[in-house]
Amino acid sequence: MFGRRKTEAPEATTEQRPAKPGGKGRPTPSRKEAEAARKKRLTVPRNRKEASVQRREKMKEARAQQRQALESGGDDRYLPARDQGPVKRFVRDYVDSHRTIGEFMLPIFFLIFILVYVNTDWAARFSSSAFLSVILLMIFDSVRMSRGSKAAVREKFGADQTKGITLYTLLRSWQMRRLRLPKPRVKAGAAIS
Repeated sequence: MFGRRKTEAPEATTEQRPAKPGGKGRPTPSRKEAEAARKKRLTVPRNRKEASVQRREKMKEARAQQRQALESGGDDRYLPARDQGPVKRFVRDYVDSHRTIGEFMLPIFFLIFILVYVNTDWAARFSSSAFLSVILLMIFDSVRMSRGSKAAVREKFGADQTKGITLYTLLRSWQMRRLRLPKPRVKAGAAIS
């Protein structure tokens, strides 16, 4: 009534604007939606059954977020505590950028296991020597990977960040590449920074 008259918005504002590089990637919720979400979060369960339903829903949501983070190579906030942090991400990339004998351990042991059931002398000799060879290669490869990852972490993050890296490196390098979680972000042979 006493204020200025509202004018029509220019044509440019009715078009869809491109997302800002630092934007959140989703529209801002309306006040009604935001208040409904807040009330839903603040509702106190009236009995044990409702409390257990709420707890299950929260756990299900947390597991879904964690699974998504593990599958996508993920968001540190939702990863398990053992996988969080820039040092662990660097170690994962370091291991994933190298070929290891652990990637092929299960198929090799499966072949050795099949050879055990072949009733010939050559198969028994070959399977036992192949088994010992794989174990020796695993030991050599484990030493190579653990020393290399420690040196790389020491160079990039400092000597105080190498604690607990050896076991993390070995457990990841002993897994088949396609079964590793969080999923590998780099290809074998790629240079990491």
